[in-house]
Amino acid sequence: MNEQPQNAARLLPWAGVEGRPCYVAGDGQVSRTADRVEAMQLGMAYELLDHADDMVEDDRSTAVQLRHVAAALTHSLRDVHRVARSRGLRLGIPDAFEPGHPSGPGLVRLRP
Repeated sequence: MNEQPQNAARLLPWAGVEGRPCYVAGDGQVSRTADRVEAMQLGMAYELLDHADDMVEDDRSTAVQLRHVAAALTHSLRDVHRVARSRGLRLGIPDAFEPGHPSGPGLVRLRP
């Protein structure tokens, strides 16, 4: 695998205006903040999985509670997908998603 070229922008773990993907070029403060946000998102997803396991096994869980946890899992899965996609792109793994994909076109080449 090839690492991300220097003239590429990183897909950030948050969305911008109107849900559009955000990118950063370089390895500065924004990139370090993105690393912390990704770590937080992955940690929260892990905790949410434990909570969902408990709710599924509890016969007293209501349909409303299960729908709420399903919605939280869906949101979390989108975050984790964006993190995995961003990291894969930085490792040079080709992006099979089309430019119109909800999490954006991924690796964006900048002009030299």
